[in-house]
Amino acid sequence: MENEVLLATLKNALQIDIIEKISFENIKATLANRIDHLIHNNFDELINLLYKVDVNENKLKKLLKENADADAAGIIADLIIERQLQKIETRSEFRAANKKDENGDEEKW
Repeated sequence: MENEVLLATLKNALQIDIIEKISFENIKATLANRIDHLIHNNFDELINLLYKVDVNENKLKKLLKENADADAAGIIADLIIERQLQKIETRSEFRAANKKDENGDEEKW
C-alpha cells in the first residue's frame, strides 16, 4: 500500500512516468535516472523540483559534501522519497485527526 501512495505522489509531484506495480528499488532507480538527466541537462529544472518537493537544502548540501564520491542523483532521490513519505504520513495523521473531530471524540476549536 505504501509503495502505491508513494508512487502516486511521485508521479504527481515530479511529473515522471512510472509504471504501476513497481518495487521500491525500481522507483528509486527511475527517480535517480530522472535526476541524473536533470543534473546534466537542465539544472534549473532540478532546483525548481527540489523546491517544489520541499527537500531540505541544508541537509542536501551536507549529504552531498559528506558523500562526495557517491552518486549525487541517488542521494537526491533518497531525499525526495524521504520527503514524500513524510508528506504522506503527515496527511494520514491530519486525516485521522479530522476524523476524530467529525465524530466528536476531541474538543474542537
